[in-house]
Amino acid sequence: MTKTKDVILKLKAVKEEKQLSLDRILSIVEQNEEYVSKTTLSRVFANGSEEKTFNYENTIRPIANALLDIENEEDDDSPDTKAYKSILKMKKDIISELQEEREKDKNRYHEKLAEETAKFQKELDFAMQQIALKDKRIDQLMDDNSRLLNHILDCPYRKDCK
Repeated sequence: MTKTKDVILKLKAVKEEKQLSLDRILSIVEQNEEYVSKTTLSRVFANGSEEKTFNYENTIRPIANALLDIENEEDDDSPDTKAYKSILKMKKDIISELQEEREKDKNRYHEKLAEETAKFQKELDFAMQQIALKDKRIDQLMDDNSRLLNHILDCPYRKDCK
């Protein structure tokens, strides 16, 4: 498996071979309708950057596309280069499909979560209404008991009543 360190070293070699400035690389990245900040670009090509960690999809891939023109097959590309570019395109398409599927799964999960939340909220609201109703009944019973007790205590027919 190729490590990011190897990829960065190769990108640095291509930059030197083609004598590209950071501004020119940035321009090519933007022409490819991708984005990498100039700061990030300078960090990738800084001394010792191969020892650092960079996000492949958002940083390394756009720079590689700019330097290696991975996305486009040229007439003067060797058959091996064309094959590698085809494989890279296929992998990119697979990654895109997987990302789309992940988004769909995430959306389905959020929809299901929203449905379950609404269901539980409805059950909770019903339970709260029942509790409020029962509290009201208990309060009414307590008031009735208090009135009855007061009535009994005020009753002249009690044996201990004078």
